Amino acid sequence: MADIDGEQAERHKRKMENRKAVQDAEVASKTIEKGLLIVNTGPGKGKSTAAFGLALRMLGHGRKVAVVQFIKGAWETGERAALETFGEKVIWHTMGEGFTWDTQDLKRDVEAAGRAWEKAKEVMAMPEVGLVILDEMNIALRYDYLDLETVIADLAARREGLHVIVTGRNAKPALIEAADMVTEMTLVKHHFKAGVKAQVGIEF
Repeated sequence: MADIDGEQAERHKRKMENRKAVQDAEVASKTIEKGLLIVNTGPGKGKSTAAFGLALRMLGHGRKVAVVQFIKGAWETGERAALETFGEKVIWHTMGEGFTWDTQDLKRDVEAAGRAWEKAKEVMAMPEVGLVILDEMNIALRYDYLDLETVIADLAARREGLHVIVTGRNAKPALIEAADMVTEMTLVKHHFKAGVKAQVGIEF
């Protein structure tokens, strides 16, 4: 890199001062504090992974986290093993029996999703829980295993201050509308297309 002369340094300093002033004013204008409904969706990898990253952040502040998995079966996953080292700070319920192409039984899938939603309402009511992750619930909603209007109404009526993250592809438009923050993971390139199988520490 070329040497930076005094004039360049001064211009950069003034530019950063102006940027900081704008940024500080923007931050200061935000005064609302509330429990957020967050949706991680899209065809790209990383929806649940991002949710578990927020779980670590919440745990780092001493708050309890609850996870309810709607579709995934009893996989041995690295994230579950890691989070369970936090002991009673993490509540984990794997309620799914696998993807619909695994069970091939609509009635069974609907009943499993219903049980998962009842468990979700149970953990959302726990005052000590700061964050609830509803993993792959978008899949259950996509296939109409759950009543969308009921789910949205129950989420809206959750206790004040509770953060909830819903993950999974193909989030319903009504859920996106109800959410405070929505992130869509975009698929650019995936090793699976090149014949690389799911690997420990990456996919599970």
